[in-house]
Amino acid sequence: MKIIIFCACLITFVLCQKRAILSPDIDPLSDLMVNKINSLNTTWKAGKNFDGYTIDEIAKLCGVKRLERSSDEFGRIEVEVEPYIPKTFDARSAWPHCPSISFIRDQGGCGSCWAFGSAEAMSDRTCIKSNGRVKVILSPEDILSCCIDCGYGCNGGYIEAAYQYWVEEGVVTGGLFNGTGCKPYKIAPCEHHAIGPRPNCTDEITPACEVQCQSNYRKTYLEDKHYGLNSYKIVANVSQIQSEILRNGPVTAGYIVYSDFANYKSGVYQRHSNVTLGGHAVRILGWGIETGVPYWLVANSWNTDWGDKGYFKIRRGVNECGIEDHIVAGIPKN
Repeated sequence: MKIIIFCACLITFVLCQKRAILSPDIDPLSDLMVNKINSLNTTWKAGKNFDGYTIDEIAKLCGVKRLERSSDEFGRIEVEVEPYIPKTFDARSAWPHCPSISFIRDQGGCGSCWAFGSAEAMSDRTCIKSNGRVKVILSPEDILSCCIDCGYGCNGGYIEAAYQYWVEEGVVTGGLFNGTGCKPYKIAPCEHHAIGPRPNCTDEITPACEVQCQSNYRKTYLEDKHYGLNSYKIVANVSQIQSEILRNGPVTAGYIVYSDFANYKSGVYQRHSNVTLGGHAVRILGWGIETGVPYWLVANSWNTDWGDKGYFKIRRGVNECGIEDHIVAGIPKN
């Protein structure tokens, strides 16, 4: 009992500590910023990333727009809370027969995170619902290029609209650049980081919509479509978000990126900056507690060299960077 009380007090202390905000005059990509963050002894570790880039170039990767349509058109739902929610959960180990859950992608120099975060969760849920019978990597390229109502392609889009496209038009398969499936991603991977084998990222133009599969694929474009049965937003409630993931698989989340996030290396992220770069879409796989701090386990789309092999953790239960306020999901039709 004493141990339980101690842990509860530790969590409360960590969550209630006053947030330290660093000066906006510090170059967010500098060694000084990295050292300042680490000197705070915060819940995460910073390191030098994006060497040779400007903060404006990184901001272009954050392409989530907030939908300003009526709640009747795309309203929030109340999720029935599971009677037992484990302290830790990881979708990768919960559904090991679904390889898409462990697949980290690379959006290149395009602000297509909204299409990636959506296609990734759709892929996971398609496999989960079929009990592993349908293992697919759905195509962010199809959503990015062919969804007219989704937004502005590489200049940003709407997560909710991407899910509506899945329901109404379906999404074909397609992996990474030069990869497998009907429509692989047309934009090449690029080096988001200080040192690596890929070319530097450049501004990308949205690829044209093509309603056909690559020449060596065995199905036609229409034959390869996978559909959603429905789509919805979830209220900003931790237990409801957890219950949704436990029941149906990973969800897509939109949140505000602050400039210090560019330096994330490990630990549980919390912002120490007031400088915003834009909205970003990611995939929440699970949750846990690290050194007394509750977190969400999240997959990014900046390749496996970024962060913790493509993943990061972010504080749970305090709507850190708005991540609990913009959760979108759907049920596959299969």
